[in-house]
Amino acid sequence: MFTYYLDLAMRSFRRNVSLTVLMIVAIAFGVGASMTTLTVLHVLSVDPIPGKSQNLYMVQLEPRKALGYVPGKEPPEQMTRAESEALLRAAKADHQAMMTGGNAAIEPQRAGLAPFFADGRWTTAEFFAMFQLRFLAGSAWTASDDDAVARVAVIARSLADKLFGSTDVVGKTIRVEGADVRVVGVIADWRPTPRFYDLNRDTYGPPEQLYMPFSTARELKLARSGSLDCWDEATDPLAVGAPCVWTQFWVELGTRDKWTAYRDYLVQYSEEQRRGGRFGRPPNVRLRNVTEWLAYKEVVPSDARLQTWIALGFLLVCLVNTVGLLLTKFLRRSGEIGVRRALGASKRSIFAQLLVESGLIGLVGGTLGLGLAWLGLWAVRHQPTEYAELAQLDLSMLAATFALAVVTSVLAGLLPAWRGCQVTPAIQLKSH
Repeated sequence: MFTYYLDLAMRSFRRNVSLTVLMIVAIAFGVGASMTTLTVLHVLSVDPIPGKSQNLYMVQLEPRKALGYVPGKEPPEQMTRAESEALLRAAKADHQAMMTGGNAAIEPQRAGLAPFFADGRWTTAEFFAMFQLRFLAGSAWTASDDDAVARVAVIARSLADKLFGSTDVVGKTIRVEGADVRVVGVIADWRPTPRFYDLNRDTYGPPEQLYMPFSTARELKLARSGSLDCWDEATDPLAVGAPCVWTQFWVELGTRDKWTAYRDYLVQYSEEQRRGGRFGRPPNVRLRNVTEWLAYKEVVPSDARLQTWIALGFLLVCLVNTVGLLLTKFLRRSGEIGVRRALGASKRSIFAQLLVESGLIGLVGGTLGLGLAWLGLWAVRHQPTEYAELAQLDLSMLAATFALAVVTSVLAGLLPAWRGCQVTPAIQLKSH
C-alpha cells in the first residue's frame, strides 16, 4: 500500500506543480534557517568532556583583603599561585591539577623551518589523566618531575609532525626559549569545545600544542597568557606570595560525599588562612563542576540563543503556511477522495495516503533545507567570531535536519489530512 500511496502522491504533485513547489520552498527555508542556528547552538553548548563533566570541579577561594568585602559576593574566578600550590601539596582530592595558559618560542632543528611560537599549557602531572588526553606515544611526566623542575614536555601530534615529521619522537629534544626540553609523550590534538578548563583565553580557540610542568615554566620564565588580577602592589605578580590571582585549579571528585568533604576542607583552609592573617575575609568558596561552571560563566552567547528562537519562530510561520497550502490542496481533491471512499477506501487509508504525501513533501523540502543550512553555516564560518570555524554539520545534526523536515511536514499535514478524510462520498458524487 505504501508504494501505491507514493504513486498517488507523485500524480498529485504533477497536477499541482506550483502549489507543491510553494510548500517545498516554505519547508526548506524554515528547516534551513532553524538547522543553521540549532547547529551553532549545538556546537556551543555540547558537553566538552562527556563522562567526566560531573566529576571535575573548578576551585574558587577568597584570598583578598577585608576592604570592599560584600557578603555573598562571588570569590575570584582564578587562584593565587600560593593557594594552588598549597592545595596541590595537600592532595585531598582524587586527582588535582594547577595550570595556566602560555606560549613559547620553539627553535626547530629541522632544516628550512623558521622559529615560531606555540600555544602551551603549564600544568602538573595529573592534568592528562584528569582531562582524558589520549597519548599516541610515551606518557605524561610524573609528580616527581614537577618537584624536580624537570625539563620535560608533552607535545601535540601537530607539533610533532611539524618539528619531526613523525609522532615517534619520545626521548628527542626540542628547544624552547633557548632551553633543551626532552619530549616524554605525544598526544592527539586536544580541543575541547568550549575550552572549559581555562575560559580566560580564547573560549573556542585553536588547540594547545606544548605542555610543560608548571614549575619548569616558571623557572624558564615562559610567557603566560590570560587574565591577571591583583588587589595590592606586587614587584613580581607571578611570585608565590604575590596578591594576584592568575592560575586555575581543578580537582576530580568521584562521589557527592567526596565533594562535601573537599568543600569542607576548603572552608577549613580558608578559615586557617584568615586566622593567620593571609586572608582578610570570611571563608567564601565555590566548587562547581564543568556543567555548572559553563552555566555560571554563560559561555553560550545570548545572541546565539536569541537567533535560535527567532529561527524556530520562522519555522512555525512556515509550518502554518504549509498547513494552509495542504488544506487548500486536499480540499480541492474532494471529488477524487469522494470517489475513492465510494469505491470502498476507508477513512484510515485516505488519512494514510494524505500523510504519505505530506511526508514526501517534507523529505524533498528537507533535502533542499539541508543545502540552505549548509549555505547558512558557510556564512557563519565567515563571520568574525571565535567559534565561526566550528559551525559544521555533523552526522547527528544531518539526521536531525531530515527528521525535522519530515516531522514538520507530517505535523503540517495532520489537520488537512483529517479534514480530507472527512469528505462525504454521497455529497461529492451528487455534486459531480
